Amino acid sequence: MKPNSSKKYLPSSDIDLKWGFVVKNIGRNVIKKNAEYPSKGHPGNYIFSWESGRILEEYHFVLITEGQGVFESKTAGKMNIYGGDGFLLLPGEWHRYKPLTTTGWTEKWIGFSGNIPELVINEYFFNKQQPVIRNCANIHINNQFDTLFHLTENEPFGFQRLASGVCLQLLAELFHVKQNIKQKDLQNTLFLKVKNLIHDEIDGHIDFQKMSENFGMSYSKFRRDFKIHTGMAPLQYHLLLKFEKAKELLINSDLKAKEIAYQLGFESDYYFCKFFKQKTGFTPLQFRTKRKSFKR
Repeated sequence: MKPNSSKKYLPSSDIDLKWGFVVKNIGRNVIKKNAEYPSKGHPGNYIFSWESGRILEEYHFVLITEGQGVFESKTAGKMNIYGGDGFLLLPGEWHRYKPLTTTGWTEKWIGFSGNIPELVINEYFFNKQQPVIRNCANIHINNQFDTLFHLTENEPFGFQRLASGVCLQLLAELFHVKQNIKQKDLQNTLFLKVKNLIHDEIDGHIDFQKMSENFGMSYSKFRRDFKIHTGMAPLQYHLLLKFEKAKELLINSDLKAKEIAYQLGFESDYYFCKFFKQKTGFTPLQFRTKRKSFKR
């Protein structure tokens, strides 16, 4: 049975620091109705009051699994927090948070620092303007917390590196949740249809301007939303499909590069060969020769 309240502040060696991702602390707490908050027992640089708030020197992710409360930061302002929500605390950013006295809440948190989280937690993936991630307490996030609790409670050899890997997975899942929330109104069915149309036209040319008009969207919005949905622009998506088909034809047919370029609707065999070499480092002929040598 998991304890209602636990917290641990973790040691880190020079090797851990060189690794670039250090888990500093982890904990869980059940705050009952009308209970004092924050609870006692935190080191001085972590304790804070609602009146004064605090500024940390490291990253924290706080997950609220039950209850309700309030979060406020200097950049984002004040926001209501509900069970299932989480929020990121960024180094140097003033913040404060607390549960409602009428509900209390159940919280889990993980604190971490290093060069790797600095690369991941930036303006593209996460930012000060939107520190709250709604409805993120899914099974994956909770399982990752359970794994982190297990690692940090037992501290096996190399636990810091293992914990940092799990923590990075947690951040990846948070970004995925964050993107899904942003995309829930982007008409997933529409973009599935668009991708199917692109697959159907793998051998030809697509006028994406006209396609966007057919769907009643400006091309700029169509391109932006498609990129959010797939991670790439429509033309890039189409070219990568052609590229994968070209590799398949080079391996499984005797068609010449010029014939493949023509079949897949490239502007010219010169453009096809140049594009192929940019992607693989080989000309189509070199790629075919190399792959056939593997089969022997």
